Amino acid sequence: MPKIKTHKGVAKVVKKRKNDYKIGCPGSRHNTGKKTTSFNRKNRKGSNLSRGDQKRLKNLV
Repeated sequence: MPKIKTHKGVAKVVKKRKNDYKIGCPGSRHNTGKKTTSFNRKNRKGSNLSRGDQKRLKNLV
C-alpha cells in the first residue's frame, strides 16, 4: 500500500504541535497599514485549530 502524500497547501498553513495544531489568523498577511494596531497585535499570536478541524485534517498534514 503506498504512503499518503502530505497536502502541501495545508502543510504551509498549519503547524503540528504536541497535542494540537497551530494556525495563523486570517487578515494578517498584507494591507496591515490600514488595520488597527490592536488587530495587528492580536493576530501575531495565531490560534489553535478546533477539534472538528483537527480530525478532518489529521491525515493531510
